[in-house]
Amino acid sequence: MNETPEVLWSRPEAERGGTPLLVIFHGYGADEADLFSLAAQLPAEFTVASVRAPVQAGPGYSWFPLNNDLGYSVASVTATAAHVENWLDSVRGEHSSVSLLGFSQGMGIATTLLRHRPADYAAVVGLSGFVVDAAGDPFFDDAAVAALKPDIFWGRDQADPVIPESAIEATNTWMHGHVKLTKVLYTGIGHGINAQEIAHVGEFLQYKVLKGK
Repeated sequence: MNETPEVLWSRPEAERGGTPLLVIFHGYGADEADLFSLAAQLPAEFTVASVRAPVQAGPGYSWFPLNNDLGYSVASVTATAAHVENWLDSVRGEHSSVSLLGFSQGMGIATTLLRHRPADYAAVVGLSGFVVDAAGDPFFDDAAVAALKPDIFWGRDQADPVIPESAIEATNTWMHGHVKLTKVLYTGIGHGINAQEIAHVGEFLQYKVLKGK
C-alpha cells in the first residue's frame, strides 16, 4: 500500500487552495464513484475528495478484509488508516480544514483516523456504520479524543439489516464517552442514505465546520 490511492475530486487542483476538505470513504465492495454524487448535495464551500479503498472485494474494494461474521483484524484496519493518513498529510496543507465522511465500513476508517490524530479533523460524519473495536491498540488515542470532544454526526436506520447489534451498542458506548455527538435515526433507509439524511449532514457541516461563513 505504498502507492497513492485513487481519488475523485470535486474541484480541479488549481481551485482547491484554501478550501475546507471533506474526504469520503465508501462502503464495503463499492468504489470511489459510489458516493461521489453526494458532493453536489453538500455545502459548495467544500472540496470533496472521494477515496478508493485499497483491498479488492468482489467488483469493488474494501478498507479491510471482513470475515463472514463481519469480524476483522485491527492490524488490517490500522494499516489502511496509516496509508490513508500518509496521503492526507500530502494534501491537507492546501486546505483550511479537513473533515471526514464514512459510510458503513468507511465509517470504521473515518473514526479510526480521528482516533489516531483527533486534532487533525474539524468534524466527522458516520453513516450506517460503526467504530472499530480497538481493544487497547496503541494506534487509537481515545484519551486524546475524549479530551478534545470532536464533533461527530452519526446517522443510521434502527432497522439496518447489515451492521450487527453488538457493533451498534459498542459504537454508541464509545460515542457517548468520547465525542460531541449529533445522532439521528431514520426509518425506511435500511443500509443506505436518503435525501433527508444528506440534508442533515449538510446542515451539520455548515454549522460545525463553516460556522456560517
